[in-house]
Amino acid sequence: MTPDALRKGLRAGGWTAAVVAVVALTVALLGGLGFRWDPLNLEQRRRVRAEARASEAAASARAEGEARRHEQAGTVAQLRRLEHFKQQETQATRATAVAVSEAKRADDANTLLESRRADRLRAHDRELCRLAPDLAGCAAASGLAGDGEPPLRPGDAAGGADPG
Repeated sequence: MTPDALRKGLRAGGWTAAVVAVVALTVALLGGLGFRWDPLNLEQRRRVRAEARASEAAASARAEGEARRHEQAGTVAQLRRLEHFKQQETQATRATAVAVSEAKRADDANTLLESRRADRLRAHDRELCRLAPDLAGCAAASGLAGDGEPPLRPGDAAGGADPG
């Protein structure tokens, strides 16, 4: 076929189809060779969005990890404080049991408060203040009394014999 015969044989629709076929083959050939034509820069926009999502996810993961570390540290500190409280409670219970036992066995248990009994009570108070110095009435909670003893809290007047 000669070029004139080819030109005469193709009408407007045929020419359009031929041009489209040539363009499609060219695009397919160039695409296979690695050529990318992105006039709207869509690939870069997709990459920027993906990187932003990845950095947000990483920041979120870091923040969540930090929150977990703070929670664990708080739990450990809380357990430490609870253990300390339990030890203080056990020591105070033991000291009180010893003082009550001594008070009940003492020869002056049924008499009015005398100096020996007052000394025992003061010793017990000192032991309690040693175990928990922040209690009201302890030297650490407020200043010492005039004679160096812990100050007493005001309370009801003794209505009879001391129960302890």
